[in-house]
Formats: sequence, C-alpha cells, structure tokens
Amino acid sequence: MSKATPQVAPFLDDDTETWSYVVYDRPGGHAAVIDPVLDFDNASGRTSTGGAQRLVDFVRAQDLTVDWILETHAHADHLSAAPFIRDQVGGKIAIGEKIRDVQKIFRAVFNLEKQFLCDGSHFDHLFKEDETFHIGELVGRVIYTPGHTPADMSWLIGDALFVGDTLFMPDVGTARCDFPGGDAATLYQSVQRLLALPAETRMFMCHDYPPESRDTHACETSVAEQKRSNIHVHDGISEAAFVAMRTKRDATLGMPRLILPSIQVNIRAGQMPPAEDNGTVYLKVPVNAL
Repeated sequence: MSKATPQVAPFLDDDTETWSYVVYDRPGGHAAVIDPVLDFDNASGRTSTGGAQRLVDFVRAQDLTVDWILETHAHADHLSAAPFIRDQVGGKIAIGEKIRDVQKIFRAVFNLEKQFLCDGSHFDHLFKEDETFHIGELVGRVIYTPGHTPADMSWLIGDALFVGDTLFMPDVGTARCDFPGGDAATLYQSVQRLLALPAETRMFMCHDYPPESRDTHACETSVAEQKRSNIHVHDGISEAAFVAMRTKRDATLGMPRLILPSIQVNIRAGQMPPAEDNGTVYLKVPVNAL
C-alpha cells in the first residue's frame, strides 16, 4: 500500500443520513468520489442534484481529477448520483463484481425488461476481491464484505477504510442482514476481516443514525474504537451471539423508505429504467413482494 495519506472530505445528505466522500491525494491531484446521493422526492417522483453538486463544487475548487466513482454496494436507502458526477467531472463508475448476483435477485423481484442484463455492464468497472487501484499517488485495495447484501465491498485507500453499510459508528452497531441475499453470519465474518486491520486504520461510515445520547452526526472512527466499543461486535462477541441479536433485531425493522426506487436505479449504476412508449420513466412498486 502507498504511504501517502489520503485527504477525506465528507458530505452528509440530511434526508437519508448518508455520508458521501471525496478522497484525494492533494489539491490539484487525483480523487475518488464514494457513494454520491441523488436527491429524490418520493411523493412527487422528482429528482434533483443539489446535494451531489456540493461534491462537484468541491472537486472543482480543489482542481481535482476524478479517477473513480466508487459504490460500496447497491444502496437500498438512497438513489445514486454516480452518473451526474461522471457527467460533471469524469471518473469511472465502479462496484464489486458480485453486483451481478444482486441484479439477478432484483430482476426477478421487479420483473425487469428483457433487455436488462445481469452482467454488471451498467458499470464502467467491476472490482474483484483484493484488486488494487490507483488514485493519483494513492493506492486502494478492494475488500469483499458481504452480509448486508451479497455484493458489499469496502474500499481501503491508504489508511482510510470506507465500509459502506457493513459497520456503523460504535454507538449504533452494524447493518441489517434481512434484505434478499443478506446473511448475519456472513456479516459477522466480514466485520472480523475489517477489525483485523491495523488498529489505527481510519474507518468512514456510509450512514449515521445518532442515538439519543448523541446530538450530531459523525462519520469517522477507527478499528481500535470499533473493537473496543461497537455495541454489536466489540471484542468478545461470538458469531452465535451476534447472529441471534441481529436476527431478532432485523425482525423488528421496517423496510427503508426509499428501497423500491433505490434498488431499481442503483443496480443500473444510478441510471433510470428506460422510458416507456409515452416518453416517461416509471419505477415499479411490487405489491406484497418484500
């Protein structure tokens, strides 16, 4: 791994409590954008790009060349703004190669058009486990972390680890595992892989849902802090205990507010479904399917 220390600029989407990031080697250098959010009003079906524009403005202000737009997984709680970012500042849209499995699952759920191929070709690049990539002077590595979904990836860039929905801040815990293809035991094993990294590794969350004891959103913690105090998987928690807790907790959770529109868009790398013969794009609502 490169000894260069990545600079990380976080951006919070208040509506979905999602953290997006611009990761870069130096001003005037190279960058990656991670998990950008497209604004979506569920009641009207209207999209806008005000939130994503903040990332674009930062990239331009820092005179950065965007090499990658990285998705940690096919999100179920927000629509991706990856195509907008690529159109504005460039970069290749990338995700883990297991996205093909998620596409197969949800092609059936939504009965998608025959032309929809479950081959990951909607993305510019599909990363394999342990594959490395460059962001200017920085070197990144792909860590496969399934459990929340079958396709979750974490991105280790220098000493900064972007964990997607695998882990939350220590006082929030871990992600749910009851989506199609999710598995609590698999998530536990994925978390252990991450917690085996050096203690000083910086961890950046994709979401934060502050408990009552904390009145502000946070995005950064460390491997050491997660091992010491994560309420679900701190040192000493066995796989069996975690699976029992996670399974019981997941049974009480409702579906995310934006899961139906989000999944249909995000398995297409942030693109909308093709317009119908009247020129309008539609998102489906499968009844009694989830």
